[in-house]
Amino acid sequence: MPNKRHEKPLDTTTFLRIRKWYLLALAGIALTIIIAQVLIQTHLNTQLNDSRVINVAGRQRALSQKLVKEILLLEEATTQEHSKKLRSEIQQTLSVWKASHEGLQKGNLEMNLPTEEDVEIHSLFLNLSAHHEAMVNSTEAILSQEKSASDFGEQKGILLKNERDFLRLMDNIVNKYDQRSNAKVQNLKRKEYLLLAFSLLILLLEMFFIFRPLSVQIRRTISNLMRTREESDHKAVKIETLLNEKEKSLQELQELNFVIDNAALFASARKDGSIVFISKKFLSLLNIKTEHLNKPLSELLTTDEGQQQYLKEVLKSNRKNSIRNEEIQVTSNTGEPLWLDISIIPMHQASKQQSILILCSDITERKQNEQKVEQLTQQNFEERMLQKKIQASQIVEGQEEERKRIAKDIHDGIGQMLTALRFNIESIDLKNSEKAAEKISYLKALTADLIKGVRTATFNLTPPELSDHGIFPALHKMTIELSKLTGKTILFENKVEENIRFDSLAETNIYRVTQEAVNNAIKYAQANYILVSINFNDGVLSIVIDDDGKGFDTSILNEVPKNTSEGGMGLFFMKERISYINGRLFINSDLGKGTRITINYKTDKSTALHGEE
Repeated sequence: MPNKRHEKPLDTTTFLRIRKWYLLALAGIALTIIIAQVLIQTHLNTQLNDSRVINVAGRQRALSQKLVKEILLLEEATTQEHSKKLRSEIQQTLSVWKASHEGLQKGNLEMNLPTEEDVEIHSLFLNLSAHHEAMVNSTEAILSQEKSASDFGEQKGILLKNERDFLRLMDNIVNKYDQRSNAKVQNLKRKEYLLLAFSLLILLLEMFFIFRPLSVQIRRTISNLMRTREESDHKAVKIETLLNEKEKSLQELQELNFVIDNAALFASARKDGSIVFISKKFLSLLNIKTEHLNKPLSELLTTDEGQQQYLKEVLKSNRKNSIRNEEIQVTSNTGEPLWLDISIIPMHQASKQQSILILCSDITERKQNEQKVEQLTQQNFEERMLQKKIQASQIVEGQEEERKRIAKDIHDGIGQMLTALRFNIESIDLKNSEKAAEKISYLKALTADLIKGVRTATFNLTPPELSDHGIFPALHKMTIELSKLTGKTILFENKVEENIRFDSLAETNIYRVTQEAVNNAIKYAQANYILVSINFNDGVLSIVIDDDGKGFDTSILNEVPKNTSEGGMGLFFMKERISYINGRLFINSDLGKGTRITINYKTDKSTALHGEE
C-alpha cells in the first residue's frame, strides 16, 4: 500500500497540495481585504459628514462678516430701491446663518448635517449662542425699522461688538472639528497598519510553506522535462527560424519587384541594345504591348527616327563606369511628345559582359510648365513695353499740349493786351486833352492787366521759391498768388514745425501734382474754397488738397485717359509723376460735395534735410 500511495501521478499530488494551502492563504487575504474595506467605507462616510460640518462651520464666519458688511451698506444706502434690495439680501443671509447655526448642533437633513453628540463642542456652542443670539436680535431689530430710526446706531454697535467674539469662538469650534477629524484619520491609519502587517504575515507564510517548496518541486520537474526535450526543441526552433527567414525574404522580393514593376520607370538592356526587363509603368507610359519587346530599347522609347538614332548613340557611348544623366524628348506610339529625365547606369555581370540599367522620370508636365512660364514672361514683357510706349507717347503729347496751352495763353492774353496797348497808344490825340486823359487811364488799367498776365504765366512755369527754399515755401507762395489772381479762397496749413528739404526731383514732382490739383479745383470743379494741408510724420510727407467744388465720378479713374480740352490727361500725369518718385496718390470725390486729393511720399529720415524756416 505505501508503494501504491507513493506511485500517485505527479500532477495529482501537486494539485492537492497547492489547493489546500492556496485556499487557506486566499481566505486570510480575502478576510483582510473585507475588514479593510469596511473600515475605509465607514471612515469615508464619517469623513464626508465631518467635511460638510467643517465647511458649514467655516461658512458661518463668512456669513457673519457678510451680515455686518450688508448692515453697514444699508446704513449708507441713498435710495429707497437700494435700501429695499439690501434688506432682502440681509434677510436671506440671516436665514441661512440661523439655519446653519441650528443645524450644526441638532442636525439638518437638507444641509446633510448630522446631530452633534460631542459634549465639548456643545459646550463651545453654548458659549457662542449668547453672541449669536445678540447679533440675530440686532439684525432683526434693524430690519424691522427704518434707516432713520434712533436706535439704528445702537443695534449696529451691538452687532459689531458681538461679531469679534463670535468669530473667535467659531474659530475654536472649527479647530475642534478639525482635531476630531484628524483623530479619526489617525485611528484609521493605525488599523490599516495592523491589517497591512497581517496581510504581509500571510504572504510571508505562503512564501516559506507554499511557494518555496512548490518552486523547488516545479523546478525539478521542469529540469527533467527540459533534458528530455531540449534537443528536439532546439531543432524545431532552428527549422522555424529558417522558414521564417525564407518567407520574409520571399515577401521582400515580391514587394520590391512590385514596386519596381508598377511604381518606377525602369528598364535594363544588353550590350546590343535588346531588352532584358522593363517595368509595367514604363510600358504604360510609352503605350507599348508586351509582344513588341523584341525591338531594341531605342526603338521602344520613341517612334521618331531622328530620336531613335540619337538614343542609339547615347546608349552605345555609355559603356564606361560613369553614370550619365540627360533630359531627352521622345515620342510615344500614340504620337504624344514626352520628356524623360534619363539616368544610364553601366553594370558588370559575372560573364564580364556589360549591360546598362536605365532609370527614368517623366518630366513632361514640368517641361510644359516651363514653356508656359516662358511664354507668359515674354507676353508680360511685351505688354509692359507696349504700355511704356503708350505712356511715353501720352507724356510727349501732354507736353506738346502744355506748350500749346502756354502759347495760347500768351497769344490770347498777353499778345492781345499788347496789341490793344499799341493801338491805344497810337490813337492818343494830345490835342484832345479830355479823350487823351481817358485813353491814358484805360492804358494804365490795361498795363496792370498785362503785368498780372505776365506774372501768372511766369509763375506757372517755374517758381523760384521751389529751388531756393523748398516745397513748403513754394506751395505757400502758390496758394497766395493763385488766391490773388483768381479771387478764390485758397488757404495753406503747414503742420510741420520746421522747413524740411527733400530730393529736388521729388520736390518738383510733388509741387506740380499739387499745382495741378489746385488748378483742377479752380477750372473744372468751380470751387470757391480750397485748403492745402502739409504734414510730416515718421518719414512720410503728406499733402492734402480739399475743395468744396462740384466733384466728379471717380469711376473715370479706371478708364483710358483722353487728351481733350477738358483736361482729361491731368489726373493721368498726376499719377505718373507720383509713381515716378515712388509716392502714392489717393483721390476721393463725391458729386456735389467736393474732392479730396492726398499725396504721400515716404523718405528716409536720414535723407530729409532741415532747411531754413
